[in-house]
Amino acid sequence: MIIVIANSKGGVGKSTIAVHLAAWLKEQGHSVILADCDTQHSSSEWLKEAEPDIRYERLASPEEILDRLRELNQEADYVIADGPGSNSETSRALLLLADFAFVPCKAGMLEARALAQATKVLQQVQNIRNGKPFATIILSMVGKHYRLTKDMKDAAEALEMALADSMLTQKQVYADAPGQRAVVWKLGSRGKNAGQEMKGLFDEILPLASKRTAKAKRKSVKSSAEFIVPEIEEI
Repeated sequence: MIIVIANSKGGVGKSTIAVHLAAWLKEQGHSVILADCDTQHSSSEWLKEAEPDIRYERLASPEEILDRLRELNQEADYVIADGPGSNSETSRALLLLADFAFVPCKAGMLEARALAQATKVLQQVQNIRNGKPFATIILSMVGKHYRLTKDMKDAAEALEMALADSMLTQKQVYADAPGQRAVVWKLGSRGKNAGQEMKGLFDEILPLASKRTAKAKRKSVKSSAEFIVPEIEEI
């Protein structure tokens, strides 16, 4: 499966989500490759120090993406592609091959109004591919007392995109994690809350990849069986 972290705006947390998603998927027992398609190489530099066992590839151009991304998808359960903040042709190449697109977006009225422009390439590709890739908006850098506004809900609905219930709040530990060469849940008590909200987000948006979801399903099936068996025996 190819997952693209996409937004034409920079500074919305794309690399933070990409690195943490790759690390989380590995912890769930999946094989993962990070495809760093941003010329700044922020996510691959961070990943190689934080999670050196996870493979990464740097894809420098739309042509290289179109040539290599499918190949990488045959070599791992998940390919996480960190897209650029501006290059629309690179973004288009990624989205033409993606199964899912996660769209980090800052919360607020101005961001909601700008969302259509920020996801223009995504909308174009979805029109070409009959709705694919499936897209989910992730609110990031959310203030402590933020409450989901009607503007953001309306913007997501107008774009026919899902809006994740889980949010990533504004925490200094997210900004400090690259310098600490770690993902937030490996930074002890300081990163505990951030780690919980990040993992909670991934449990929500990728339930089939989550050990927690699989465990809950097994427990539910077991409970149902325990309830049904006595009735069968009575009959």
